[in-house]
This record gives sequence, structure tokens and C-alpha cells, in this order.
Amino acid sequence: MKNDFIFCPICASKNITNINNRKWECPDCGFVLYNNSATAVGVIIVNDSGQVLFEVRAKEPRFGLLDMPGGFVEHDESVEQASGRECREELGVDINIIKYLCTFPNTYRYKNFEYKTCDVFFIAKIADGAEFRLQSSEVSGVKWCSVNNHDDLEKLPLAFDSAYRALDFYLKNK
Repeated sequence: MKNDFIFCPICASKNITNINNRKWECPDCGFVLYNNSATAVGVIIVNDSGQVLFEVRAKEPRFGLLDMPGGFVEHDESVEQASGRECREELGVDINIIKYLCTFPNTYRYKNFEYKTCDVFFIAKIADGAEFRLQSSEVSGVKWCSVNNHDDLEKLPLAFDSAYRALDFYLKNK
């Protein structure tokens, strides 16, 4: 997929060029926009039985598939803060313990635009008996799934490759 702009966002020239999907340049005004990776977070919430909590995606991309709570890091926010905020927004719960796990690159396609991301994953727990208040625009349901081995992982209809890779890393290092 090639991300393109028709006009320069500064001078409205039609001469803006896409250089290998890494940056856009306008020869008329000198504008340069780099297509750097966006930072996103994913939270692996584990219960006392060792099951992992998954959200069922309520929107594209990857509608109906399983994902972890998470999303893009906002300006002036740490990845730890973003992890907590995303869990509160999407699930209506606070996470207790956050432990860094790993990072993986990801490609997030949304409305005909391709975002390259660096996904940062954490392991967390929620309070026993926590009641979910799902953000219906993002999450259509939740399920606890056993992810004790590679066979369990292979059966999961995961939305994103980075989530698969993070769970594989989790299994190898728990």
C-alpha cells in the first residue's frame, strides 16, 4: 500500500512526492514530512488461572478478531500511562501491576492509510471481580482464553501479528 497526498499541506502544490513511503517532500516550498513509526501499547492481562483477557474488536481494522487492550500513545504520555488509559477507556477497569514484556513492529491499516507502529507490550492484572464497562465503539466483547502453549496460541483468531509475536514471547519467557 502506498500512502499518498495529492496536495502539499503547507503550500497546496500538487508537486509533493512520496519517497519510498518513508517521507514526502514538496519541491515548491521545501516541506518535508517523515513517515516515522507511531508508538502503540498492548496489555496482556493475566488472571490467577493463567488465562489471558482478549477484546473482540468492534471496528475495522480487523473487525471481530481478538486483540489485547491497547492503542496509540498520545502526545506527552508515557507508554505506561497509555496502557492504563487504554484499559480504562476500552474496558472500564484499572490495571494493578504493569511489567514490561517486549516490543514488536506492526502495520496498522486504517481508512486506506498504512501506519507503521512500534508496539510496546506489558503484562498486567486487574482486581478480582472487576466489572467491565466496555467502550462499545471499540470493543464488542471480552473473553478469557488459555494461552499455555503454542497450540493454544495457534487457535486464537488474533487481529494483529505483533500480538501473536508478543504472546509467543510471553510463552517462551514465563
